Amino acid sequence: MLYLVDNYDSFTYNLYQLLGTITQTEIKVIKNDELTAAELVAANPDGVLFSPGPGRPENAGNMQAQITQLIGKVPILGVCLGHQAIANVYGGRIINAPKLMHGKPDQIVQTSSSRLFENCPAKFEGARYHSLIVDATVVPEELTVTATTMDGEIMALEDTQNAVFGLQFHPESIMTDPSVGRQLLENFCGICADSKLKVN
Repeated sequence: MLYLVDNYDSFTYNLYQLLGTITQTEIKVIKNDELTAAELVAANPDGVLFSPGPGRPENAGNMQAQITQLIGKVPILGVCLGHQAIANVYGGRIINAPKLMHGKPDQIVQTSSSRLFENCPAKFEGARYHSLIVDATVVPEELTVTATTMDGEIMALEDTQNAVFGLQFHPESIMTDPSVGRQLLENFCGICADSKLKVN
């Protein structure tokens, strides 16, 4: 079973609907304060996605505690706020973006090879809905930046060893190249299916 943690955001069900067209695995949606971190780990998910949402990641229910306890146990994908929470958990810093990007497409460029981006073009259009970004000058050692904007703002990062992935842009948005958005979620589902990371 995949768990989709809803950070009280309308985009959550867009993610849910797109995932439902990709995988036969059951998808369970929970609010970010519905389960403790220990309860989510005990549910033994095949993978966990953390949705976009309002505000700052440290204020989003139990999300950061959940990510902390899930690392090394199951694959994780964080989108927008979820991406920022991953960076926070690893010791990164969340700062104000140079310009607001609410509902705007932007050119995104791959900067490092990644299983999450397999079969995606090196450059594509992605939808941005955010005013905060991960500080590119303070990237935690365990994380690799895998995609940026043309001017270097972080759009994707990952802890490859532990199958933890963050996307600042929205793969489920109609403004993201649809083949790319779908491919990213297909790749994550494949990672979950193949993963040897299982909760003990």
